[in-house]
Amino acid sequence: MTADLHTHTTASDGTMAPEELVGRAAAAGLQAVGVTDHDSLAGLAAAIAAGFAAGVEVVPGVELSCAVGRGEVHILGYYPRPTPRLRRLLEELAGSRERRAREMLDRLAALGMPLEWESLRAAGSVGRPHVAQALAGAGYVADAAEAFRRYLGRGGPAWVPRYKLTPAAAVAAVREAGGVAVLAHPGVDGAFRHLGQLVEAGLQGIEAYHPRHPPRRCAEFDRRGRELGLIITGGSDCHGPGSPEAFVLGQALAPPEAVERLQAAADDDKEGM
Repeated sequence: MTADLHTHTTASDGTMAPEELVGRAAAAGLQAVGVTDHDSLAGLAAAIAAGFAAGVEVVPGVELSCAVGRGEVHILGYYPRPTPRLRRLLEELAGSRERRAREMLDRLAALGMPLEWESLRAAGSVGRPHVAQALAGAGYVADAAEAFRRYLGRGGPAWVPRYKLTPAAAVAAVREAGGVAVLAHPGVDGAFRHLGQLVEAGLQGIEAYHPRHPPRRCAEFDRRGRELGLIITGGSDCHGPGSPEAFVLGQALAPPEAVERLQAAADDDKEGM
């Protein structure tokens, strides 16, 4: 199965609505697409409906951002049930995201670059890419990439840290919801060095294939994951047109057996609940 298992929509910080994302997946010849918005399940119903219409299997998921010292580790959760506990966690994270975006706008206003909150909020969940696009639209920067480089990136004058889970807590939250926990882009921010601890905490998979992984690293992550009995996945991390990181849908793919293995693992978890 040709599958891109890591994408984002306007339900979090992507620039495409779920229906548009699925339509583009179909046009790109993908048989399956994972919709893994940050801290949100809000786009899944629309994506699944669009998938039925377009003949694309939508793999429901979520991406949880976690703090490790000054760095980050991201956990992907596939096929989670929207349990009350998971919903409460996502609501807490969404509230933190909104508070962060508002503080960014306050800092930008203090720098002489005011933006209108209500205009941003009308698009749905507001993340840094939306703020970056608004800065470009207002003429304060040439494009979103410049906005991140000069203002919104870590250490920039409008950078605001956000509340994050620990990786072990994120794995537990996914597993408790009957989902499959996968380490996202292990080659980014040194996440790979935490693999052993995360496996002990219940991690079930590793995203070996990602646009920011050179081929030799993809092979390394694939080999190590198989040694540990993990499910090997992959995805483009596409956030849509205009995103600072111009990853293209289908740019990185999961191994052909990945979707079947994720489904089987989710079924096993749910039977054990």
